[in-house]
This record gives sequence, structure tokens and C-alpha cells, in this order.
Amino acid sequence: MYDFNYHKPGSVDEAIQLFLGAQDGVYLAGGHTLLPSMKQRLAAPTDVIDLAGIEGLSGVKSVGSDIEIGALTAHDEVANSPVVQSVIPALAELASLIGDAQVRNRGTIGGSVANSDPAADYPAGVLGLGAEIITNKRSITADDFFTAMFETALEEGELIIKIKFLRPKAAAYVKFPNPASRYATVGVFIARTGSGIRVAITGAAPSVFRSTDMEEALTRDFSVEALEGIRLDDGEMNSDLHATAEYRAHLCTVMAKRAVRKLL
Repeated sequence: MYDFNYHKPGSVDEAIQLFLGAQDGVYLAGGHTLLPSMKQRLAAPTDVIDLAGIEGLSGVKSVGSDIEIGALTAHDEVANSPVVQSVIPALAELASLIGDAQVRNRGTIGGSVANSDPAADYPAGVLGLGAEIITNKRSITADDFFTAMFETALEEGELIIKIKFLRPKAAAYVKFPNPASRYATVGVFIARTGSGIRVAITGAAPSVFRSTDMEEALTRDFSVEALEGIRLDDGEMNSDLHATAEYRAHLCTVMAKRAVRKLL
């Protein structure tokens, strides 16, 4: 690990000013991606800005029939929140499937979403539910937020404050986990919302994405049989030592069928 300047601001404004004044600043939330990267010298920020001391960035609250989750809310808190379990139980279950107990108690929803890891679970829930990412500057729809592998629509220094989830009619998340890391080899989140069916897939491609083919098929006939014959383009899938592109394309349909069966 290279030398760096450590900061622990007391407010969002102070954090942003520290970031903008740094040569190469980075925000620290849970640190489960950042710190290992720094230890391996894959990342060498000049300044690390720890967000843990800022009040108001964590917690779950009801807003009408919807919920808002603060950016620094740990996965374990989401998984065990009575509000999330009541309003969107699929989101609570998703959070319970992330990593292990240590990861769930330190990792945060905002850090996961901002990192946009192609195999992370939260992006599937955020995109599948059509959530809104609220930053210090604006509100970004989930459809516009995830742009590429480890890339998002966030601008330089922009900070996620909270994420707003609209209550779906029903939702389910199913994943095929890597047995060591628990990351999603493929994870599928399906939601029946007021604006229609949404199918979000993580782990399969360089970034989380929606399957319009599956959405159209399930809109016509919400059944497991409706997904028969749907095969996503393996040319757009990841291929690595864990799974080939062809296998991931196959898993997308298998996991989607399981999610539909779970909903039914």
C-alpha cells in the first residue's frame, strides 16, 4: 500500500470539498473493494475520504408506500430491516445473500452501487426495481445510472446520499453464486411494477442490464413456459475462469425461470 492522506469529514459538503481539493481523492464507504485494491497497489489515491463520520447517510425509512435507504446502510441492516422485509422482501433477501457475515456488516449499499461491480448483487435490485439514486446534486434513474464495468453516471466528486425504491407488486431475486466469493456468476431480479415487468441481470455481462426479450415474453404470459426458447447473446457475456460466456448465457434463462417460479 502506498502512502496517502486520510480524512474523516463531518458533513457531506466537507467531504466533497476534500475530494475536489485532492490530487486523486477517493471516498471510503465500507472499503471492501477499495482497501484490498490499495493493499495490492492496484489503486494509489493521494487522499482517502472516510464517510463513516457523517450523520444522516445511513438507515432505512418508509416514505409513503416506498422506502429510502441511506448510502452508508450496511447490507446486514437492509437484510434485517422490518421495513424492507415488509415492503420489498426480495430486496432484503438479496442483501442477505451478499458475501459473508463480515462483508454484510461492513459493506454498504451506496458503496456497492457506486462501484458498479459487474458481479455485485445490489445493481440487479436497483435496476430491477427501477430505483432512484439520490446524490448531493440530483436524482438519477437506475436505467441511466449503470453505464459500464465499474462505471456509472456519477460525476467527479458526486456523492450518493440515498436510494429510493418504489414498492413493487411482487419481486424475486435468484442467483447462482460463486462458491468462494458469493458474487453472482449470474443473478436475476424480476419485479412486477406499476409500469410493467422488469428483468435485471447481474454477473453475466460487463455491466448489469435489463433483458427486454424476457420482459416482453413475461408481459404476454407471466409463466415459466414463457421463457422457453429465450437465449441471450453469449457474445455480450463475460467469460473467465469461473464460467464461459456460453454457460452464463444459459444461466440467465435458468435463473430467470427460477425467479418466475419463486414469484408464482
